[in-house]
Amino acid sequence: MDKEKNALIIVDVQKAFEDKKWGERNNLSAEENIRKILTLWREKGWQVIHIQHMSDNPSSVFHPKNEGFAIKELVEPLEEEVIITKKVNSSFIGTKLEEFLKLNDITTVVITGLTTPHCVSTTTRMSGNLGFNTYLISDATAAFGIKDQNGKYYDAETIHNISLATLYDEFATILTTEQLVNEVF
Repeated sequence: MDKEKNALIIVDVQKAFEDKKWGERNNLSAEENIRKILTLWREKGWQVIHIQHMSDNPSSVFHPKNEGFAIKELVEPLEEEVIITKKVNSSFIGTKLEEFLKLNDITTVVITGLTTPHCVSTTTRMSGNLGFNTYLISDATAAFGIKDQNGKYYDAETIHNISLATLYDEFATILTTEQLVNEVF
C-alpha cells in the first residue's frame, strides 16, 4: 500500500440506514471501526473522502430534505474533507471521484461504509476495474438481510460474507480494521 498516495473512502454512512424499513443488520460495530480508521487517517494527514447518497425522490430517506440524508455524527466530515454526492450505487458514476483521485495522484483507496452488497460492492468493483490499488475493510461495512427474486430470505451475515467473497482477490484486498491499522501502517 502506498502510504503517501492513498485515500480513505467512506461510503454512505448516513442516518437513512437507521430506518427500521431495512430490517436486520449485521456488524453493528461497523461505524465505530470506520471512526477508528478515520481517526488514523486524520492523524496522518491523509486524504479522506465522504460519499453521500442523494435521492431526487422527496419521499426517499436519502432525499436532502429528509433527516436520513445526513452523515452520521460518528464519522461527520471536517470542513476541509471532501464530500461527494452520488445518485447511483457506484461512487464513480456521475461524480468527480475518479478525476479527484487522479488529479491528486492517489493510487490506493481504502473503502468502508454502507452497505456491503450495494454501494460498497459497486464502488469496490469499479475502483479495482479503474486500476486503483483497492482495499475493502470487512468489519467497517455492514449488510441487511434481503429476499431474492423467489422470496427466499438471506440473513445479513450471509449477504455480507458472500459480498466480500465476490470481491476478494479479484477486485480488492480484504482486511479487517485491526489488520489495516496494525499490519499495513
